[in-house]
Amino acid sequence: MRRARSHRRTVARAVAAALLAVAPLAAQAPPAAAADSVELPAVPAVLAPDEPCTKASGETARDEPWTRQALGLRRSWRLTDGHGVTVGVVDTGVGTDIPALAGRVTADGGAGTDCVGHGSFAAGLIAAAPGEGSGVAGVAPAARILAVRGTDTRGNPTAERLANGIRAAVDGGAKVVYVGRAVPSGKAVLTAAVAYATRHDALVVAPFAPDAMPDDPETREPAEPAPWYWPAAAPGVLSVMDYGPDGTRPENAPNKDGADLAAPGDAVVSVGPRGSGHFIGSGSSLAAANVAGAAALVRARYPRMSAAEVSRQLVTAAYPAVPPRLDPYAAVTAVLTDRQGATPRPAPAKIPPAASPRPRDRALLIAGAGGGVVLLVAAAAVVIPRGRARGWRPAGREDRPAV
Repeated sequence: MRRARSHRRTVARAVAAALLAVAPLAAQAPPAAAADSVELPAVPAVLAPDEPCTKASGETARDEPWTRQALGLRRSWRLTDGHGVTVGVVDTGVGTDIPALAGRVTADGGAGTDCVGHGSFAAGLIAAAPGEGSGVAGVAPAARILAVRGTDTRGNPTAERLANGIRAAVDGGAKVVYVGRAVPSGKAVLTAAVAYATRHDALVVAPFAPDAMPDDPETREPAEPAPWYWPAAAPGVLSVMDYGPDGTRPENAPNKDGADLAAPGDAVVSVGPRGSGHFIGSGSSLAAANVAGAAALVRARYPRMSAAEVSRQLVTAAYPAVPPRLDPYAAVTAVLTDRQGATPRPAPAKIPPAASPRPRDRALLIAGAGGGVVLLVAAAAVVIPRGRARGWRPAGREDRPAV
């Protein structure tokens, strides 16, 4: 059984049994095969110059993908479905005749056509509505999509195209901007574009690294990841890493740290550039699409939250891991505050008032008087008998002879 990867055109189809099995967020065991397995074509990220545009898929995933339960979408939809929020998709374009996105796609310029299919796939992960006979749906199925071209028609990005796409999405009213590419250069132009989005209260969500590293022309092995990728490394961007149904990443995924959040991105199912059929794909760019959908849920439920607060809500309420794992239901229900609890203070000691000196003085006076009386009595007991014995004559007079 093979698992399709979005960046490998040589893998045309993959068995969907594994990806359609239901797996909880923290599950570590591989999923069991679904009873109704179906093969789905893999969505490409880039097309060769002579390669034809991606055709509509003739296959439909009827079972729920593993991501539905992993993200707790049914519970989240009872509270919010993303209605009223526009998500900018800066990618290869988004097809305007996709049934699952019908009536909710607006295109900037020529972005209403998608020869590659990657942008349409990402838009479906963000906002595809559930269809009859299919378990596939986006995280925010009522959100609107603003398609903006961030690559050429073959899917090749540049920093300038991505930066212009971010600005166009913000100008078009997007409050969440999904960027489907990570490039190793373009720091200045992409940082400026993200700052522009931040000033307009739009949250930019991007993959922390490319879906796959290009092969080194000398060794024919995947090249080492760059230290930074843009726009993910720009201040204010919510950068996202992928994981699969078994809770791990593919063996050939870029080995790199630095993501703010992790989300389902391996063996995920979504729509194609046209028609009602489904594709599968893998990569951090697709994990970022799931996070962008969750951001739309939060912005719809809490419209007064700023972009920075939405980002904090998603990260702080996420499932504890390294990096934290997306939990949309927790994000739309958690109540976070910047206020710190007051340090308990003990009640002040109650010191009784000083005792009045009057009772003490009175006691001393009485004791002194009593002592004086005792001394007088004692003296009288000695003096009076002796005075009587001398006939009350002064001392020394009783022995003198009479003249």
